[in-house]
Amino acid sequence: MKRTEAEQRFTGHPVAPGIGIGPVHEAAEPELAVASRQISIAEAETELARLNEALERSRKQLHKLKHRLAALPENSQAELAPLMDMYLHMLGSSRLLKGVRQHIEIELLCAEAAVQTETERQADVIMAQQETDKAGRLRRAEEVRELGRRVVRNLTRQPFRNFTALPAGSILAAETLRPADAALIQPERFAGVFTAEGGTEGHTAVMLRALGLPAVLGAEGALESIKPGTLTIIDGDTGEIIFNPSRASMEVARKKLAAQTRARRALAQLAHLPAVTRDGTRVELQANLELPLELPMIAQSGAHGIGLLRSEFIFMNRETLPDEDTQTRIYSTIIESMEGEPVTIRVLDWGSDKEVETLSRFLPEELEPNPALGLRGIRLLLHHRELLETQLAAIIRASALGPARILLPMISQAAEVVEARACLARVWRRLKRRKGMTLPGAPPPLGIMVETPAAALSAPVLAKYADFFAIGTNDLTMYTLAADRALPPSMGLYNPLTPAVLRLIHLTTRFAAAAGIPVSLCGELASRPQAVPLLLGLGVRQFSMHANAVPAVKQTIRAAALAACEALAEQALVAESADDVSKLIEDSLK
Repeated sequence: MKRTEAEQRFTGHPVAPGIGIGPVHEAAEPELAVASRQISIAEAETELARLNEALERSRKQLHKLKHRLAALPENSQAELAPLMDMYLHMLGSSRLLKGVRQHIEIELLCAEAAVQTETERQADVIMAQQETDKAGRLRRAEEVRELGRRVVRNLTRQPFRNFTALPAGSILAAETLRPADAALIQPERFAGVFTAEGGTEGHTAVMLRALGLPAVLGAEGALESIKPGTLTIIDGDTGEIIFNPSRASMEVARKKLAAQTRARRALAQLAHLPAVTRDGTRVELQANLELPLELPMIAQSGAHGIGLLRSEFIFMNRETLPDEDTQTRIYSTIIESMEGEPVTIRVLDWGSDKEVETLSRFLPEELEPNPALGLRGIRLLLHHRELLETQLAAIIRASALGPARILLPMISQAAEVVEARACLARVWRRLKRRKGMTLPGAPPPLGIMVETPAAALSAPVLAKYADFFAIGTNDLTMYTLAADRALPPSMGLYNPLTPAVLRLIHLTTRFAAAAGIPVSLCGELASRPQAVPLLLGLGVRQFSMHANAVPAVKQTIRAAALAACEALAEQALVAESADDVSKLIEDSLK
Protein backbone atom coordinates (compact mmCIF):
# COMPACT_ATOMS: atom_id res chain seq x y z
CA MET A 1 0.00 0.00 0.00
CA LYS A 2 1.33 3.45 -0.85
CA ARG A 3 0.64 6.71 0.89
CA THR A 4 -1.77 9.21 -0.66
CA GLU A 5 -2.89 12.55 0.80
CA ALA A 6 -5.50 13.81 -1.66
CA GLU A 7 -9.11 12.65 -1.40
CA GLN A 8 -9.73 9.51 -3.43
CA ARG A 9 -13.04 7.90 -4.32
CA PHE A 10 -13.82 4.33 -5.31
CA THR A 11 -17.12 2.62 -6.00
CA GLY A 12 -18.23 -0.94 -5.33
CA HIS A 13 -21.45 -2.85 -4.76
CA PRO A 14 -23.49 -1.52 -1.81
CA VAL A 15 -24.59 -4.57 0.23
CA ALA A 16 -25.37 -3.25 3.73
CA PRO A 17 -26.72 0.26 4.31
CA GLY A 18 -25.26 2.90 6.57
CA ILE A 19 -22.35 5.32 6.90
CA GLY A 20 -19.04 4.23 8.44
CA ILE A 21 -16.21 6.61 9.32
CA GLY A 22 -12.85 5.47 10.69
CA PRO A 23 -9.24 4.48 9.95
CA VAL A 24 -8.91 1.66 7.43
CA HIS A 25 -7.02 -1.54 8.26
CA GLU A 26 -6.62 -4.57 6.05
CA ALA A 27 -7.33 -8.08 7.32
CA ALA A 28 -5.13 -10.11 5.00
CA GLU A 29 -5.67 -13.84 4.76
CA PRO A 30 -2.61 -15.88 5.79
CA GLU A 31 -1.13 -17.60 2.76
CA LEU A 32 -1.96 -21.29 2.57
CA ALA A 33 1.04 -23.48 1.75
CA VAL A 34 0.38 -27.05 0.62
CA ALA A 35 3.25 -29.50 0.13
CA SER A 36 2.58 -32.19 -2.48
CA ARG A 37 4.45 -35.05 -0.82
CA GLN A 38 4.42 -38.71 -1.78
CA ILE A 39 4.15 -41.19 1.09
CA SER A 40 5.00 -44.85 1.50
CA ILE A 41 2.39 -47.59 1.82
CA ALA A 42 3.28 -47.87 5.51
CA GLU A 43 2.46 -44.18 6.05
CA ALA A 44 -1.03 -44.38 4.54
CA GLU A 45 -2.67 -45.37 7.83
CA THR A 46 -1.02 -42.44 9.62
CA GLU A 47 -2.18 -40.01 6.91
CA LEU A 48 -5.75 -41.31 7.14
CA ALA A 49 -5.64 -40.76 10.92
CA ARG A 50 -4.36 -37.20 10.37
CA LEU A 51 -7.20 -36.64 7.91
CA ASN A 52 -9.84 -37.91 10.36
CA GLU A 53 -8.52 -35.64 13.09
CA ALA A 54 -8.63 -32.62 10.76
CA LEU A 55 -12.17 -33.52 9.67
CA GLU A 56 -13.34 -33.68 13.28
CA ARG A 57 -11.73 -30.32 14.02
CA SER A 58 -13.42 -28.86 10.93
CA ARG A 59 -16.82 -30.22 11.99
CA LYS A 60 -16.52 -28.63 15.43
CA GLN A 61 -15.58 -25.29 13.87
CA LEU A 62 -18.56 -25.41 11.53
CA HIS A 63 -20.94 -26.30 14.36
CA LYS A 64 -19.67 -23.22 16.25
CA LEU A 65 -20.15 -21.06 13.17
CA LYS A 66 -23.67 -22.41 12.81
CA HIS A 67 -24.34 -21.44 16.41
CA ARG A 68 -23.21 -17.89 15.66
CA LEU A 69 -25.84 -17.70 12.92
CA ALA A 70 -28.51 -17.97 15.59
CA ALA A 71 -28.02 -14.31 16.48
CA LEU A 72 -28.77 -13.24 12.89
CA PRO A 73 -32.14 -12.28 11.42
CA GLU A 74 -34.41 -15.08 10.23
CA ASN A 75 -33.87 -14.54 6.51
CA SER A 76 -30.08 -14.65 6.95
CA GLN A 77 -30.28 -17.87 8.93
CA ALA A 78 -32.50 -19.36 6.22
CA GLU A 79 -29.83 -18.73 3.59
CA LEU A 80 -26.65 -19.39 5.54
CA ALA A 81 -27.58 -22.36 7.75
CA PRO A 82 -28.04 -24.65 4.70
CA LEU A 83 -24.53 -23.67 3.59
CA MET A 84 -23.10 -24.81 6.93
CA ASP A 85 -25.20 -27.99 6.67
CA MET A 86 -23.83 -28.63 3.19
CA TYR A 87 -20.28 -28.27 4.49
CA LEU A 88 -21.05 -30.67 7.33
CA HIS A 89 -22.54 -33.16 4.90
CA MET A 90 -19.42 -32.99 2.72
CA LEU A 91 -17.35 -33.76 5.81
CA GLY A 92 -19.33 -36.96 6.29
CA SER A 93 -20.02 -39.80 3.88
CA SER A 94 -19.51 -37.81 0.69
CA ARG A 95 -17.89 -38.29 -2.71
CA LEU A 96 -15.36 -35.65 -1.73
CA LEU A 97 -13.96 -37.63 1.19
CA LYS A 98 -14.16 -40.90 -0.70
CA GLY A 99 -11.96 -39.33 -3.37
CA VAL A 100 -9.56 -37.88 -0.80
CA ARG A 101 -9.08 -41.27 0.84
CA GLN A 102 -8.45 -42.90 -2.54
CA HIS A 103 -5.72 -40.35 -3.27
CA ILE A 104 -4.07 -41.33 0.02
CA GLU A 105 -4.50 -45.11 -0.22
CA ILE A 106 -3.97 -45.63 -3.96
CA GLU A 107 -1.92 -42.69 -5.23
CA LEU A 108 0.00 -42.40 -1.93
CA LEU A 109 -0.42 -38.65 -1.59
CA CYS A 110 -0.02 -37.00 1.81
CA ALA A 111 -3.34 -35.96 3.35
CA GLU A 112 -3.13 -32.22 2.57
CA ALA A 113 -2.17 -32.85 -1.06
CA ALA A 114 -4.98 -35.39 -1.35
CA VAL A 115 -7.52 -32.86 -0.05
CA GLN A 116 -6.33 -30.13 -2.40
CA THR A 117 -6.21 -32.45 -5.41
CA GLU A 118 -9.73 -33.80 -4.87
CA THR A 119 -11.35 -30.45 -4.08
CA GLU A 120 -9.85 -28.96 -7.26
CA ARG A 121 -11.04 -31.98 -9.24
CA GLN A 122 -14.59 -31.64 -7.94
CA ALA A 123 -14.57 -27.88 -8.49
CA ASP A 124 -13.51 -28.50 -12.10
CA VAL A 125 -16.36 -31.01 -12.52
CA ILE A 126 -18.86 -28.41 -11.29
CA MET A 127 -17.50 -25.78 -13.68
CA ALA A 128 -17.68 -28.23 -16.60
CA GLN A 129 -21.41 -28.85 -16.11
CA GLN A 130 -23.53 -27.62 -19.00
CA GLU A 131 -25.65 -25.11 -17.12
CA THR A 132 -26.59 -21.58 -18.08
CA ASP A 133 -26.12 -20.31 -14.52
CA LYS A 134 -22.37 -19.70 -14.60
CA ALA A 135 -22.53 -17.59 -11.42
CA GLY A 136 -24.13 -20.51 -9.60
CA ARG A 137 -21.43 -22.90 -10.81
CA LEU A 138 -18.71 -20.49 -9.72
CA ARG A 139 -20.28 -20.19 -6.28
CA ARG A 140 -20.62 -23.96 -5.81
CA ALA A 141 -17.06 -24.57 -7.01
CA GLU A 142 -15.74 -21.95 -4.59
CA GLU A 143 -17.73 -23.54 -1.74
CA VAL A 144 -15.95 -26.86 -2.41
CA ARG A 145 -12.56 -25.11 -2.50
CA GLU A 146 -13.37 -23.22 0.71
CA LEU A 147 -14.13 -26.46 2.54
CA GLY A 148 -10.88 -27.92 1.22
CA ARG A 149 -8.90 -24.93 2.48
CA ARG A 150 -10.44 -25.35 5.93
CA VAL A 151 -9.47 -29.01 6.12
CA VAL A 152 -5.94 -28.29 4.86
CA ARG A 153 -5.44 -25.53 7.47
CA ASN A 154 -6.56 -27.95 10.17
CA LEU A 155 -4.27 -30.66 8.78
CA THR A 156 -1.23 -28.41 8.71
CA ARG A 157 -2.19 -26.23 11.71
CA GLN A 158 -1.81 -23.10 9.56
CA PRO A 159 -3.69 -20.09 11.00
CA PHE A 160 -7.09 -18.83 9.88
CA ARG A 161 -7.87 -15.17 9.30
CA ASN A 162 -8.19 -13.24 12.59
CA PHE A 163 -9.91 -9.88 13.08
CA THR A 164 -9.38 -9.41 16.81
CA ALA A 165 -5.97 -7.70 16.44
CA LEU A 166 -7.40 -4.85 14.34
CA PRO A 167 -8.05 -1.55 16.18
CA ALA A 168 -11.61 -0.98 17.40
CA GLY A 169 -13.58 1.50 15.30
CA SER A 170 -11.71 0.59 12.11
CA ILE A 171 -13.00 0.21 8.59
CA LEU A 172 -12.18 -3.44 7.86
CA ALA A 173 -10.69 -3.97 4.40
CA ALA A 174 -9.91 -7.26 2.64
CA GLU A 175 -9.23 -8.61 -0.81
CA THR A 176 -12.16 -10.96 -0.33
CA LEU A 177 -14.31 -12.27 2.52
CA ARG A 178 -15.90 -15.69 2.69
CA PRO A 179 -19.07 -16.41 4.70
CA ALA A 180 -17.08 -18.21 7.39
CA ASP A 181 -14.81 -15.15 7.69
CA ALA A 182 -17.76 -12.78 7.94
CA ALA A 183 -19.30 -14.95 10.66
CA LEU A 184 -16.27 -14.17 12.87
CA ILE A 185 -16.65 -10.38 12.60
CA GLN A 186 -17.82 -8.70 15.79
CA PRO A 187 -19.92 -5.81 14.43
CA GLU A 188 -19.48 -3.64 17.52
CA ARG A 189 -15.73 -3.50 16.85
CA PHE A 190 -15.88 -2.05 13.33
CA ALA A 191 -17.31 1.02 11.61
CA GLY A 192 -17.70 -0.67 8.23
CA VAL A 193 -16.36 -3.24 5.78
CA PHE A 194 -15.21 -3.18 2.18
CA THR A 195 -13.58 -5.73 -0.11
CA ALA A 196 -11.92 -5.61 -3.50
CA GLU A 197 -13.89 -8.65 -4.70
CA GLY A 198 -17.46 -9.85 -4.27
CA GLY A 199 -20.99 -8.86 -5.20
CA THR A 200 -24.50 -8.34 -3.86
CA GLU A 201 -25.86 -11.89 -4.25
CA GLY A 202 -23.35 -14.07 -2.38
CA HIS A 203 -23.53 -15.57 1.10
CA THR A 204 -20.99 -13.03 2.36
CA ALA A 205 -23.29 -10.16 1.38
CA VAL A 206 -26.14 -11.80 3.29
CA MET A 207 -23.94 -12.17 6.35
CA LEU A 208 -22.76 -8.54 6.29
CA ARG A 209 -26.32 -7.26 5.90
CA ALA A 210 -27.32 -9.34 8.90
CA LEU A 211 -24.45 -7.93 10.99
CA GLY A 212 -25.74 -4.41 10.36
CA LEU A 213 -22.33 -3.08 9.34
CA PRO A 214 -22.11 -0.59 6.44
CA ALA A 215 -20.53 -2.71 3.71
CA VAL A 216 -19.33 -2.36 0.12
CA LEU A 217 -18.04 -5.32 -1.88
CA GLY A 218 -16.17 -5.44 -5.16
CA ALA A 219 -14.41 -2.05 -4.89
CA GLU A 220 -11.69 -2.77 -7.43
CA GLY A 221 -8.39 -0.98 -6.93
CA ALA A 222 -9.28 0.40 -3.50
CA LEU A 223 -6.84 -1.74 -1.54
CA GLU A 224 -3.85 -0.67 -3.64
CA SER A 225 -4.54 3.01 -3.04
CA ILE A 226 -4.32 3.44 0.74
CA LYS A 227 -2.05 2.74 3.68
CA PRO A 228 -3.12 1.37 7.08
CA GLY A 229 -4.76 4.00 9.27
CA THR A 230 -6.01 6.19 6.40
CA LEU A 231 -9.19 8.02 7.41
CA THR A 232 -12.02 6.55 5.35
CA ILE A 233 -15.73 7.04 4.73
CA ILE A 234 -17.78 4.07 3.55
CA ASP A 235 -21.34 4.55 2.27
CA GLY A 236 -23.27 1.30 2.27
CA ASP A 237 -26.22 2.95 0.52
CA THR A 238 -24.36 4.21 -2.57
CA GLY A 239 -21.34 1.88 -2.63
CA GLU A 240 -18.91 4.80 -2.40
CA ILE A 241 -15.59 4.65 -0.50
CA ILE A 242 -13.69 7.89 0.21
CA PHE A 243 -10.06 7.90 1.38
CA ASN A 244 -8.58 11.05 2.98
CA PRO A 245 -11.98 12.78 2.78
CA SER A 246 -12.09 16.55 2.40
CA ARG A 247 -13.81 18.74 4.99
CA ALA A 248 -16.87 18.98 2.73
CA SER A 249 -17.06 15.18 2.30
CA MET A 250 -16.78 14.68 6.06
CA GLU A 251 -19.59 17.16 6.66
CA VAL A 252 -21.90 15.33 4.26
CA ALA A 253 -21.04 11.95 5.80
CA ARG A 254 -21.58 13.18 9.35
CA LYS A 255 -25.00 14.58 8.45
CA LYS A 256 -26.05 11.26 6.90
CA LEU A 257 -24.73 9.38 9.92
CA ALA A 258 -26.67 11.66 12.27
CA ALA A 259 -29.86 11.15 10.27
CA GLN A 260 -29.46 7.38 10.42
CA THR A 261 -28.85 7.55 14.17
CA ARG A 262 -32.03 9.60 14.64
CA ALA A 263 -34.00 7.03 12.63
CA ARG A 264 -32.68 4.20 14.81
CA ARG A 265 -33.61 6.13 17.95
CA ALA A 266 -37.10 6.70 16.60
CA LEU A 267 -37.49 2.95 16.18
CA ALA A 268 -36.08 2.33 19.67
CA GLN A 269 -38.70 4.66 21.15
CA LEU A 270 -41.42 2.38 19.79
CA ALA A 271 -40.41 -0.36 22.23
CA HIS A 272 -42.89 0.81 24.88
CA LEU A 273 -45.74 1.66 22.50
CA PRO A 274 -48.46 -0.86 21.62
CA ALA A 275 -48.58 -2.62 18.24
CA VAL A 276 -51.94 -1.31 17.10
CA THR A 277 -53.13 -0.20 13.66
CA ARG A 278 -54.46 3.30 13.00
CA ASP A 279 -58.01 1.98 13.25
CA GLY A 280 -57.44 0.23 16.57
CA THR A 281 -56.67 -3.41 15.63
CA ARG A 282 -54.28 -4.87 18.18
CA VAL A 283 -51.43 -7.09 17.02
CA GLU A 284 -49.17 -9.25 19.17
CA LEU A 285 -45.44 -9.12 18.45
CA GLN A 286 -43.20 -11.82 19.85
CA ALA A 287 -39.60 -12.86 19.25
CA ASN A 288 -37.95 -16.01 17.97
CA LEU A 289 -35.19 -17.39 20.19
CA GLU A 290 -32.42 -19.70 18.99
CA LEU A 291 -29.89 -19.22 21.81
CA PRO A 292 -30.21 -17.81 25.37
CA LEU A 293 -27.65 -15.10 24.49
CA GLU A 294 -30.44 -13.42 22.48
CA LEU A 295 -32.57 -12.78 25.61
CA PRO A 296 -31.24 -9.21 26.18
CA MET A 297 -32.08 -8.35 22.57
CA ILE A 298 -35.65 -9.54 23.12
CA ALA A 299 -35.98 -7.41 26.25
CA GLN A 300 -34.85 -4.29 24.37
CA SER A 301 -36.93 -4.92 21.25
CA GLY A 302 -40.39 -4.41 22.73
CA ALA A 303 -41.47 -7.98 21.94
CA HIS A 304 -44.06 -9.46 24.28
CA GLY A 305 -42.94 -13.02 24.81
CA ILE A 306 -41.19 -15.70 22.78
CA GLY A 307 -43.30 -17.00 19.92
CA LEU A 308 -40.77 -19.63 18.84
CA LEU A 309 -38.03 -21.06 21.02
CA ARG A 310 -36.00 -23.43 18.86
CA SER A 311 -34.82 -26.08 21.31
CA GLU A 312 -32.15 -27.62 19.06
CA PHE A 313 -29.37 -25.60 20.73
CA ILE A 314 -29.75 -27.73 23.87
CA PHE A 315 -28.67 -30.81 21.93
CA MET A 316 -25.77 -29.35 19.95
CA ASN A 317 -22.05 -29.45 20.76
CA ARG A 318 -22.61 -32.07 23.46
CA GLU A 319 -21.06 -35.48 23.94
CA THR A 320 -24.21 -36.87 25.60
CA LEU A 321 -27.90 -36.12 25.34
CA PRO A 322 -29.27 -33.60 27.88
CA ASP A 323 -31.36 -35.33 30.52
CA GLU A 324 -34.68 -34.13 31.95
CA ASP A 325 -33.12 -32.11 34.79
CA THR A 326 -30.68 -30.35 32.44
CA GLN A 327 -33.45 -29.38 30.04
CA THR A 328 -35.68 -28.26 32.89
CA ARG A 329 -32.99 -25.88 34.18
CA ILE A 330 -32.51 -24.33 30.72
CA TYR A 331 -36.23 -23.86 30.04
CA SER A 332 -36.77 -22.53 33.57
CA THR A 333 -34.08 -19.87 33.14
CA ILE A 334 -35.67 -18.65 29.91
CA ILE A 335 -39.23 -18.69 31.26
CA GLU A 336 -38.23 -16.85 34.45
CA SER A 337 -36.32 -14.22 32.45
CA MET A 338 -39.49 -13.39 30.49
CA GLU A 339 -41.22 -12.33 33.75
CA GLY A 340 -44.70 -13.59 32.94
CA GLU A 341 -44.57 -13.11 29.16
CA PRO A 342 -45.51 -16.32 27.29
CA VAL A 343 -42.84 -18.70 25.93
CA THR A 344 -43.62 -21.13 23.11
CA ILE A 345 -41.12 -24.00 23.01
CA ARG A 346 -40.87 -26.02 19.82
CA VAL A 347 -39.80 -29.57 20.55
CA LEU A 348 -36.74 -30.89 18.80
CA ASP A 349 -36.94 -30.37 15.04
CA TRP A 350 -34.14 -32.41 13.53
CA GLY A 351 -33.56 -34.66 10.59
CA SER A 352 -33.39 -33.83 6.87
CA ASP A 353 -30.60 -31.22 6.47
CA LYS A 354 -30.41 -30.49 10.20
CA GLU A 355 -27.47 -32.30 11.75
CA VAL A 356 -27.17 -32.87 15.49
CA GLU A 357 -24.12 -34.98 16.28
CA THR A 358 -25.42 -36.50 19.53
CA LEU A 359 -28.61 -37.62 17.76
CA SER A 360 -26.97 -39.33 14.79
CA ARG A 361 -27.54 -42.78 16.31
CA PHE A 362 -31.31 -42.22 16.10
CA LEU A 363 -31.27 -41.61 12.35
CA PRO A 364 -31.98 -44.40 9.83
CA GLU A 365 -28.90 -46.50 9.07
CA GLU A 366 -29.45 -46.13 5.34
CA LEU A 367 -29.29 -42.64 3.88
CA GLU A 368 -32.72 -41.38 2.88
CA PRO A 369 -33.02 -40.69 -0.88
CA ASN A 370 -34.77 -37.38 -0.11
CA PRO A 371 -34.31 -36.40 3.55
CA ALA A 372 -36.53 -33.30 3.27
CA LEU A 373 -39.43 -35.65 2.49
CA GLY A 374 -38.44 -38.34 4.97
CA LEU A 375 -38.09 -38.67 8.73
CA ARG A 376 -37.77 -35.26 10.37
CA GLY A 377 -39.47 -33.27 13.12
CA ILE A 378 -42.41 -34.97 14.81
CA ARG A 379 -41.98 -38.06 12.62
CA LEU A 380 -38.59 -38.83 14.14
CA LEU A 381 -39.71 -37.96 17.66
CA LEU A 382 -42.65 -40.34 17.47
CA HIS A 383 -40.20 -43.05 16.37
CA HIS A 384 -38.04 -42.30 19.42
CA ARG A 385 -40.55 -41.38 22.09
CA GLU A 386 -38.01 -41.37 24.90
CA LEU A 387 -36.57 -38.18 23.37
CA LEU A 388 -40.00 -36.57 23.04
CA GLU A 389 -41.20 -37.58 26.50
CA THR A 390 -38.02 -36.37 28.21
CA GLN A 391 -38.45 -33.00 26.53
CA LEU A 392 -42.17 -32.81 27.35
CA ALA A 393 -41.45 -33.59 31.03
CA ALA A 394 -38.86 -30.80 31.20
CA ILE A 395 -41.22 -28.26 29.60
CA ILE A 396 -44.06 -29.21 31.95
CA ARG A 397 -41.84 -28.78 35.01
CA ALA A 398 -40.45 -25.45 33.80
CA SER A 399 -43.94 -24.14 33.01
CA ALA A 400 -44.66 -24.02 36.74
CA LEU A 401 -42.56 -20.81 36.69
CA GLY A 402 -44.54 -19.00 33.99
CA PRO A 403 -46.78 -19.38 30.95
CA ALA A 404 -45.38 -21.80 28.37
CA ARG A 405 -46.72 -23.59 25.31
CA ILE A 406 -45.50 -26.68 23.45
CA LEU A 407 -45.13 -26.57 19.66
CA LEU A 408 -44.90 -29.65 17.43
CA PRO A 409 -42.84 -29.35 14.20
CA MET A 410 -43.60 -30.76 10.74
CA ILE A 411 -47.15 -31.91 11.39
CA SER A 412 -48.92 -33.22 8.29
CA GLN A 413 -51.80 -35.29 9.68
CA ALA A 414 -54.08 -35.44 12.70
CA ALA A 415 -52.77 -38.83 13.87
CA GLU A 416 -49.42 -37.24 14.70
CA VAL A 417 -51.07 -34.67 16.98
CA VAL A 418 -53.17 -37.37 18.64
CA GLU A 419 -50.07 -39.48 19.35
CA ALA A 420 -48.14 -36.49 20.68
CA ARG A 421 -51.05 -35.51 22.92
CA ALA A 422 -51.17 -39.06 24.28
CA CYS A 423 -47.44 -38.75 25.08
CA LEU A 424 -48.09 -35.47 26.87
CA ALA A 425 -50.90 -37.02 28.94
CA ARG A 426 -48.70 -39.99 29.84
CA VAL A 427 -45.83 -37.74 30.93
CA TRP A 428 -48.23 -35.55 32.94
CA ARG A 429 -49.57 -38.58 34.85
CA ARG A 430 -46.03 -39.80 35.52
CA LEU A 431 -44.94 -36.43 36.90
CA LYS A 432 -48.05 -36.18 39.09
CA ARG A 433 -47.02 -39.42 40.77
CA ARG A 434 -43.60 -38.04 41.75
CA LYS A 435 -43.42 -36.83 45.32
CA GLY A 436 -42.38 -33.22 45.96
CA MET A 437 -42.74 -32.23 42.32
CA THR A 438 -43.89 -28.64 41.66
CA LEU A 439 -46.14 -28.61 38.61
CA PRO A 440 -48.48 -26.13 36.93
CA GLY A 441 -52.23 -26.51 37.34
CA ALA A 442 -52.55 -28.20 33.96
CA PRO A 443 -50.26 -29.32 31.12
CA PRO A 444 -49.12 -26.51 28.81
CA PRO A 445 -51.18 -25.88 25.64
CA LEU A 446 -50.12 -28.06 22.70
CA GLY A 447 -49.89 -26.45 19.26
CA ILE A 448 -48.64 -27.34 15.82
CA MET A 449 -46.44 -25.81 13.15
CA VAL A 450 -48.29 -25.29 9.87
CA GLU A 451 -45.39 -25.69 7.46
CA THR A 452 -46.67 -28.18 4.91
CA PRO A 453 -49.54 -27.76 2.44
CA ALA A 454 -51.14 -30.83 4.03
CA ALA A 455 -51.30 -29.10 7.41
CA ALA A 456 -52.79 -25.91 5.95
CA LEU A 457 -55.42 -27.81 3.95
CA SER A 458 -56.21 -30.05 6.94
CA ALA A 459 -56.43 -27.17 9.41
CA PRO A 460 -60.17 -27.73 10.23
CA VAL A 461 -59.37 -31.30 11.32
CA LEU A 462 -56.09 -30.42 13.05
CA ALA A 463 -57.85 -27.68 15.02
CA LYS A 464 -59.85 -30.40 16.81
CA TYR A 465 -56.65 -31.65 18.43
CA ALA A 466 -54.36 -28.59 18.57
CA ASP A 467 -54.69 -25.66 20.96
CA PHE A 468 -53.01 -23.20 18.58
CA PHE A 469 -51.35 -22.89 15.18
CA ALA A 470 -47.99 -21.37 14.24
CA ILE A 471 -47.40 -20.83 10.51
CA GLY A 472 -43.78 -21.43 9.50
CA THR A 473 -43.46 -19.69 6.14
CA ASN A 474 -39.92 -20.90 5.42
CA ASP A 475 -40.80 -24.58 5.12
CA LEU A 476 -44.34 -23.87 3.93
CA THR A 477 -42.89 -22.01 0.96
CA MET A 478 -40.34 -24.75 0.27
CA TYR A 479 -42.87 -27.59 0.32
CA THR A 480 -45.53 -25.67 -1.59
CA LEU A 481 -43.21 -24.62 -4.40
CA ALA A 482 -40.91 -27.69 -4.35
CA ALA A 483 -38.02 -25.22 -4.17
CA ASP A 484 -35.23 -25.15 -1.59
CA ARG A 485 -34.86 -21.84 0.24
CA ALA A 486 -31.09 -22.02 -0.31
CA LEU A 487 -31.56 -21.60 -4.05
CA PRO A 488 -30.16 -18.32 -5.42
CA PRO A 489 -32.79 -15.54 -5.56
CA SER A 490 -31.86 -15.01 -9.21
CA MET A 491 -33.50 -18.36 -10.06
CA GLY A 492 -36.87 -17.00 -8.98
CA LEU A 493 -38.11 -20.34 -7.63
CA TYR A 494 -38.35 -19.72 -3.87
CA ASN A 495 -40.52 -16.76 -2.86
CA PRO A 496 -42.97 -16.70 0.08
CA LEU A 497 -44.99 -13.99 -1.70
CA THR A 498 -46.08 -16.51 -4.34
CA PRO A 499 -49.92 -16.45 -4.38
CA ALA A 500 -50.16 -20.21 -3.73
CA VAL A 501 -48.32 -19.73 -0.41
CA LEU A 502 -50.45 -16.70 0.50
CA ARG A 503 -53.63 -18.71 -0.14
CA LEU A 504 -52.46 -21.41 2.28
CA ILE A 505 -51.72 -18.75 4.93
CA HIS A 506 -55.19 -17.29 4.39
CA LEU A 507 -56.86 -20.70 4.65
CA THR A 508 -55.02 -21.38 7.92
CA THR A 509 -56.05 -18.08 9.53
CA ARG A 510 -59.67 -18.57 8.43
CA PHE A 511 -59.85 -22.13 9.75
CA ALA A 512 -58.19 -21.12 13.03
CA ALA A 513 -60.66 -18.25 13.50
CA ALA A 514 -63.57 -20.61 12.81
CA ALA A 515 -62.24 -23.04 15.41
CA GLY A 516 -61.58 -20.25 17.93
CA ILE A 517 -57.86 -21.00 18.34
CA PRO A 518 -54.99 -18.50 18.08
CA VAL A 519 -52.64 -18.51 15.08
CA SER A 520 -49.23 -16.87 14.74
CA LEU A 521 -46.80 -16.47 11.87
CA CYS A 522 -43.18 -17.13 12.75
CA GLY A 523 -41.30 -17.54 9.48
CA GLU A 524 -38.90 -15.13 7.81
CA LEU A 525 -41.82 -13.34 6.14
CA ALA A 526 -42.91 -12.03 9.55
CA SER A 527 -39.75 -9.91 9.78
CA ARG A 528 -40.31 -8.08 6.48
CA PRO A 529 -41.98 -4.74 7.32
CA GLN A 530 -43.16 -4.25 3.73
CA ALA A 531 -45.03 -7.60 3.84
CA VAL A 532 -46.75 -6.93 7.18
CA PRO A 533 -49.80 -5.03 5.79
CA LEU A 534 -50.45 -7.95 3.42
CA LEU A 535 -50.20 -10.46 6.28
CA LEU A 536 -52.58 -8.36 8.40
CA GLY A 537 -55.01 -8.45 5.50
CA LEU A 538 -54.67 -12.24 5.35
CA GLY A 539 -55.81 -12.46 8.97
CA VAL A 540 -52.54 -12.71 10.89
CA ARG A 541 -52.72 -10.96 14.27
CA GLN A 542 -49.71 -12.49 15.97
CA PHE A 543 -46.15 -12.33 14.59
CA SER A 544 -42.93 -13.85 15.89
CA MET A 545 -39.57 -12.78 14.43
CA HIS A 546 -35.94 -12.07 15.16
CA ALA A 547 -35.79 -9.44 17.91
CA ASN A 548 -33.97 -6.97 15.67
CA ALA A 549 -36.96 -6.81 13.33
CA VAL A 550 -39.59 -6.00 15.98
CA PRO A 551 -39.27 -2.17 16.02
CA ALA A 552 -39.54 -1.76 12.23
CA VAL A 553 -42.50 -4.19 12.07
CA LYS A 554 -44.23 -2.32 14.88
CA GLN A 555 -43.69 0.98 13.07
CA THR A 556 -45.38 -0.48 9.98
CA ILE A 557 -48.32 -1.80 11.99
CA ARG A 558 -48.92 1.55 13.68
CA ALA A 559 -49.00 3.25 10.26
CA ALA A 560 -51.41 0.71 8.71
CA ALA A 561 -55.19 0.79 8.35
CA LEU A 562 -56.89 -2.62 8.40
CA ALA A 563 -59.33 -1.84 5.57
CA ALA A 564 -56.45 -1.03 3.24
CA CYS A 565 -54.59 -4.18 4.36
CA GLU A 566 -57.60 -6.35 3.57
CA ALA A 567 -58.01 -4.73 0.15
CA LEU A 568 -54.33 -5.44 -0.56
CA ALA A 569 -54.76 -9.08 0.51
CA GLU A 570 -57.79 -9.54 -1.77
CA GLN A 571 -55.75 -8.41 -4.75
CA ALA A 572 -52.73 -10.54 -3.78
CA LEU A 573 -54.81 -13.72 -3.44
CA VAL A 574 -55.91 -13.51 -7.08
CA ALA A 575 -52.53 -12.36 -8.43
CA GLU A 576 -50.67 -14.56 -10.89
CA SER A 577 -47.12 -14.39 -9.53
CA ALA A 578 -44.86 -13.28 -6.69
CA ASP A 579 -43.68 -10.40 -8.87
CA ASP A 580 -47.28 -9.22 -9.20
CA VAL A 581 -47.68 -9.36 -5.41
CA SER A 582 -44.44 -7.42 -4.92
CA LYS A 583 -45.76 -4.76 -7.33
CA LEU A 584 -49.03 -4.55 -5.38
CA ILE A 585 -47.06 -4.02 -2.17
CA GLU A 586 -44.88 -1.35 -3.78
CA ASP A 587 -47.93 0.49 -5.12
CA SER A 588 -49.62 0.38 -1.70
CA LEU A 589 -46.61 2.12 -0.12
CA LYS A 590 -46.68 5.09 -2.50
